[in-house]
Amino acid sequence: MSLVEKVKRALSGDDRVDAEQLTERLNALQRFLRVTDPYLPDNDLVAAHTLVERAGSRLSLSQDHTVVALAGSTGSGKSSLFNALARLKLSPVGVRRPTTGVAHACVWGPLEPANRLLDWVGVLPRHRFIRESALDADDEAALRGLVLLDLPDFDSVERGHRLEVDRLLGLVDQVVWVVDPQKYGDRILHNAYLRQFRSHADVTIVVLNQADRLSPADTDLVLTDLKRLLDEDGLTGVPTMATSAKQPGMLNELRSALEKTVAERQAALRRLAGDLDTVAEQLAATIGPPAAEDEVDRATVRQLSDALAASAGVPAVAAATEGAYRHRAIASTGWPLLRGVRKLRPDPLKRLHISSEKPAEEGPLELVPVSRTSLPEADAAQKSAVGLSVRAVAARAAAPIPDVWAPALNTAARSRLGDLPDALDRAVAKTDIGMSRKPFWWTAVGLLQWLFTIAAVVGLGWLLAGYAVRILGLPAFDNPKVGEVPLPTLLLLGGLILGLLLAVLLRPIVNVGARRAGRRAEQRLRSSVTEVGREHVVAPVREVLNAYAQAREALTVVRSE
Repeated sequence: MSLVEKVKRALSGDDRVDAEQLTERLNALQRFLRVTDPYLPDNDLVAAHTLVERAGSRLSLSQDHTVVALAGSTGSGKSSLFNALARLKLSPVGVRRPTTGVAHACVWGPLEPANRLLDWVGVLPRHRFIRESALDADDEAALRGLVLLDLPDFDSVERGHRLEVDRLLGLVDQVVWVVDPQKYGDRILHNAYLRQFRSHADVTIVVLNQADRLSPADTDLVLTDLKRLLDEDGLTGVPTMATSAKQPGMLNELRSALEKTVAERQAALRRLAGDLDTVAEQLAATIGPPAAEDEVDRATVRQLSDALAASAGVPAVAAATEGAYRHRAIASTGWPLLRGVRKLRPDPLKRLHISSEKPAEEGPLELVPVSRTSLPEADAAQKSAVGLSVRAVAARAAAPIPDVWAPALNTAARSRLGDLPDALDRAVAKTDIGMSRKPFWWTAVGLLQWLFTIAAVVGLGWLLAGYAVRILGLPAFDNPKVGEVPLPTLLLLGGLILGLLLAVLLRPIVNVGARRAGRRAEQRLRSSVTEVGREHVVAPVREVLNAYAQAREALTVVRSE
């Protein structure tokens, strides 16, 4: 709906603001602030926080009163218009007061019900007046519930006066801008004030005061030019009328407009709705296209995982796993006589303090003791690669959304960098790299090697026993033969040759198994390292993206009408 249509509907009484919908919009703004406060700059949210606080206060106060302010520059005749609308002379202090920095209020109806509202607006008790009395009969009944404020001059040389005007303009329900024929085109009025009220056209009235000084033709010309300026300010269609405090008949149109405002009791809601429109327009710059929580794509996560794996020493552990597999396989399947020599060499995994035991799966993680590894600390190049990868995660997440979120995403991505080294080391130490079980075929081959060794030893012992018999001159005995080869010789040579041949034939199989063990360990370690990356880098980034999604949904409700 265009601004002109909104104003026309407001003037016709069709555009009523639903209090429940307004409350829903305000609640949505609170949700927006709740999820964005940790991430967006405070300067971007000040206006929204102020509105939430002000709206809550205004809605909790009297809905039976409408606060209308007369605002204008020095010499525009606000005070005279104030007295003329009241149709009586107020206290001498109010009539004769010089230009002041405080507002004066006139209340139609009992003062007591309006006091809390005036306390909130900030009008001092001595500057509050009661318009209606028993002598009026029902003459002022149509304005009962009106709280009319006479504001200080917005162009006062006193800075404090201007600040007071700005404060009050942010609190009142409706504003009547009072201009005079000489300064109706004042640049300060239009640029600093009227243009800022373009979202509040339905609670804005502009009156050309002191019109009694002009001829009817000149009045029409000035009003036409004033409407042109208002169109340029974005206030197309706002009520514009000529008034004069000296001619009561020239106040009828303004008085009728105020009576209509009081009767509708919609000004406070329309003002807040306009404030919401203004704030929503300002916040729109912080929200763009939708961004899913998994906006960090696989390629970026893979890049992060590669950098973390290198920093955590995964290649070194994979190489050590391959070496450990080869070391243990040869120690289990080699010649028994040489196994002792092999076992004297240190296990590559044990040198890194990497346990072969499968980590415990029961009990809280923080209660499971995990030994630290002795892997070397990441060098400068590896640390730099991690930093670049972390920034890449933040940059990828920030790509589709407004730039204002980029610092929050970058901060989130780096929020747990200090914990990464220890987390990576623990992940490597507790990962089951698949070396906790000895393959069955190692045991089978080891038994076979022992069988070959025993055969060789038996053959050797048998031959030595034959030589001893001959040397001692004892009765010789014939060794059984297999074909032409004596059985002791066959046992000795067969055991040695078969053991050696088996070891040689198994070496390529062991190498293949070692490479597979190394790849398996690398895959499992990279999986653990990736989880660390997701927990320490990606998860905080996704929290920000989730907040962005919630903020986007809330702002959609705020902008609804």
